[in-house]
Amino acid sequence: MDIVGLIPDFGSLIVTVLAFVAALSVIVAIHEYGHYIVGRWSGIEADVFSIGMGPVIASRMDRRGTRWQIAAFPVGGYVKFRGDADAASLRQADTPGLDAETRRQTMAGAPLWARAATVAAGPAFNFLLSIAVFAVVLSLRGVASDPLTVDEVRPLPGVEARILPGDRLLSIAGQEVPPVAELGSFYDALPVEPRLPYVIDRDGERLEIEAPYPFPPIVGGVNPQSAAQAAGLREGDVITAVDGQEVFAFSQVRDVVGGSDGGAVDLSVWRAGQDLGEIELQPRRMDLPLPEGGFETRWLIGITGGLYVTPRTTTPGPLSALAYGAGQVVYIVEQSLSGLYHMAAGAISSCNLQGPIGIAQTSGAAASAGVLSFVWFIAVLSTAVGLVNLFPIPVLDGGHLVLYAYEAVVGRAPSEKALNVLMAAGIALIGTLMVFAITNDVLCP
Repeated sequence: MDIVGLIPDFGSLIVTVLAFVAALSVIVAIHEYGHYIVGRWSGIEADVFSIGMGPVIASRMDRRGTRWQIAAFPVGGYVKFRGDADAASLRQADTPGLDAETRRQTMAGAPLWARAATVAAGPAFNFLLSIAVFAVVLSLRGVASDPLTVDEVRPLPGVEARILPGDRLLSIAGQEVPPVAELGSFYDALPVEPRLPYVIDRDGERLEIEAPYPFPPIVGGVNPQSAAQAAGLREGDVITAVDGQEVFAFSQVRDVVGGSDGGAVDLSVWRAGQDLGEIELQPRRMDLPLPEGGFETRWLIGITGGLYVTPRTTTPGPLSALAYGAGQVVYIVEQSLSGLYHMAAGAISSCNLQGPIGIAQTSGAAASAGVLSFVWFIAVLSTAVGLVNLFPIPVLDGGHLVLYAYEAVVGRAPSEKALNVLMAAGIALIGTLMVFAITNDVLCP
């Protein structure tokens, strides 16, 4: 056996495991802290706050009588509130003789509003974490400023840069450059030619020049767990040909890959002044959400395009950044629910549902792509965890909230027998979904 040859794979496995544990630990800690702190604010005391399950590795007791602990298996966590028979908080331990004040500090003895707020806080804190992370990432990356001013010119093979940093783009191919928010439709309407006429403003002087098509075949980003990442493509790479045919626009690459029907494509790649030769990639079938709703199935290699010139950016204000973060959370929730509906209806492949193996692989790929990519992934996963926990399944937070709604309407909680049946059904359903997701991880391409 070639032990040396296994070292890169072993290193990749270590990155994947550590990234998955780190991402999951952050998300679980935030989720459980939401339960804990809102419960405390509501007058409900906690006996145990655990990150991980199983044997306890380390713990400490705080002055309020809560034991904070780290357990051996980093696959979840829990808050065990005072008076609970177990971490699910559905049953009250047999504690006869409690006085009214002590009983008020238990989950079962708290008012309905306090219990509902405590349960809802877990998913709510996941969403708040996501909003904060999206807002911070946007602030670090910045937003393109109006009017469109050049910050950097990306190198292209055989092209002399005639546009310089600080130039302001006035028009391209006779079309006036619109505000940044409208650039997408503006670029789509331009003629696809290797060179286009530009009008620029340089230090107050109006110049007419020729420059490359503004959306050349530059790799602007590489998606985790994609064919492009597996082939070693990097941000900034330039695709000069596809299957031997020269290309000068990103749309040409997209069209060839999309029409491959899953067949391998050969990309000629130029990186930092060097021709890397041909790289073979196997496009992967993906179901992509459409702006008008629904999904479109396409063959992709997992890259996003980049502009020939990168625009100068400004840092958005806190409110704008938070609004963007909230919008991202809403978008992820909407697309997740739409995806589940379309999978259940058979409109898209059930392979879109990932299990723990797939999520771990994605977390490792995101970590390898850089810090911002990894924290972005944490925010996306945190949104998904918050959403799943709101599903009306017993043992999940959403199931608790449904039971509290029943109690509010009927005036009493479900019987112990009913709770046992619901708990068993919930565990069976979650177990079935987990087996299905893991099967997808193993069998889906």
